[in-house]
Amino acid sequence: MAADRQPGAGMEENKENEKPGAGGKQGALGDSLGLEILQIIKESQQQHGMRHGDFQRYRGYCSRRLRRLRKTLSFKMGNRHKFTGKKVTVEMLTDNRYLLIILMDAERAWSYAMQLKNEANTEPRKRFHLFSRLRKAVKHGEELERLCESDRVDAKTKLEAQAYTAYLSGMLYFEQQHWEDAMKAFNKCKTIYEKLASAFTEEQAVLYNQRVDEISPNIRYCAYNIGDKTAMDELMQMRLRTGGTEGLLAEKLEALITQTRAKQAATMSEVEWRGRTVPVKIDKVRIFLLGLADNEAAIAQAEDEETKERLFENVLIECRDAIQSVREELKTEQRQRDADTEFGKVSNLQYLHSYLSYIKLSTAIQRNESMASGLQKALLQQPQAEEDGKRGPRPQDLIRLYDIILQNLAELNQLPGLEDDRNFQREITLKTLVYKAYRCFFIAQSYVLVKKWSEALVLYDRVLKYAKEVQAQTGAAKNKLKELPDVKELILQVNAEKYSLQAAAILDSSDKPEEVSPSQVKNNKPLSDRFDVFSLDPSIVGKHASLVQFPPNFHPIPCKPLFFDLALNHVTLPSLEDKLEQKAKSGLTGYFKGFFGFRS
Repeated sequence: MAADRQPGAGMEENKENEKPGAGGKQGALGDSLGLEILQIIKESQQQHGMRHGDFQRYRGYCSRRLRRLRKTLSFKMGNRHKFTGKKVTVEMLTDNRYLLIILMDAERAWSYAMQLKNEANTEPRKRFHLFSRLRKAVKHGEELERLCESDRVDAKTKLEAQAYTAYLSGMLYFEQQHWEDAMKAFNKCKTIYEKLASAFTEEQAVLYNQRVDEISPNIRYCAYNIGDKTAMDELMQMRLRTGGTEGLLAEKLEALITQTRAKQAATMSEVEWRGRTVPVKIDKVRIFLLGLADNEAAIAQAEDEETKERLFENVLIECRDAIQSVREELKTEQRQRDADTEFGKVSNLQYLHSYLSYIKLSTAIQRNESMASGLQKALLQQPQAEEDGKRGPRPQDLIRLYDIILQNLAELNQLPGLEDDRNFQREITLKTLVYKAYRCFFIAQSYVLVKKWSEALVLYDRVLKYAKEVQAQTGAAKNKLKELPDVKELILQVNAEKYSLQAAAILDSSDKPEEVSPSQVKNNKPLSDRFDVFSLDPSIVGKHASLVQFPPNFHPIPCKPLFFDLALNHVTLPSLEDKLEQKAKSGLTGYFKGFFGFRS
């Protein structure tokens, strides 16, 4: 259907129409046919979801490719109204795409079975459907092997078909826990692929050797279940060497390890830590404590950082689960814990919780310290990384790691039940000083990169101070520093860095002589009078900055006529009576003259 088509479906359909057929060789009638079965499977799986374990996507791809093959070869199974069963016969083998149809049928059934296997973890009844689909895949594989027995098919394709059928049969027996039959089938598959790898060039043999490596852990697991006790050690070595198992074996191997530890845990009743014996009644905690020594040995034997990081994560995950089980037990035994705390002593469960927390925090510190040592080695190779165009590590990355380590040490110092343990407190104090010295050292390194010489020099002195405190507190008990980074080496490195820093600071100051530019000449004018001229005047940022002229000068301001018209109504004129002359009046005649307006 159109909804199932992917962006590359059109290109794939064109490939089905090409001759010779996909992944093999083809000639006229009478010539031998060939099909690169393992190569076709691997390429299809890598390109269509199997790189991420998406079995449903790969199953959809197999269905679409089957539809295209049948349409191209006119090999239709009836019409839309009626299904008509049709089988590929030997007489039809004029094109290797008929063999590809059977191969895609087997792959579709296998991918559906693997999808059901993942879903069966939560829905156990789907295991019945899983067995049905695996039987269907084996049936298609046997049909492919039968067709390849024809004289029209070359010898290499015959061997690959036999190996593919043996592989599918082994997977079916493996799921059904028929260990002897599964071991025989896997051994047959392994033998064929080893012969094919030895018969071709190294480039062609890589694919066959990869399949042999995938099958080998399954064979050892079957041998263990049959009764070979030495197979368990080999499985553990394979698990460590390959960085984890995949496929059918991954889940079963982890279950086997847990089962083996559970048997040993039945004999474990108590654990001793820092002079106190604590009974262990929780099965999950017993299993974790028994496997702790094996995990530590595996971490010590890990060859690369990726494997070591994965093992650290496994320990932390198991430790968190054990701590959670102890917390749940503490809730149910609250009364007993309160009764124990009345005497000023933490309960056994609380002390066990502190022990598990100590393991978790110590493992986290070891993991971060391992990552820090790897980054320090990469810092020395940084010029090579920059030449390759890759971003190398920086001192800031190490600072973050040491911050986390110091935070974990602070949490260790607050564990209940260890307040009176002076030796434990001294050890934590000593470790804190060591990691503070390293953190301070890389902070100084980051300042050196930005040419802040004075800050870096002060931090180097602080590193020496921390290192000398560590040496003073250690004294004759040098065994405390076995698990810690070497402080003497750090002191030597800091002294060398101090000399190189002083030389770099002198060279940096001499390479850039200070020249007084016109912009640095002091100007006595205030800032408001020289906005159009740029000058570096340090007095501007001081307390007595000359920004404007104060007090400002007086300037005449012309007034508009309207101002005088409005102001006149509010003007009070002075009295001028004292300025007028006072004249004496002459009798009655003068009065009448003045009354009628006659004046002299």
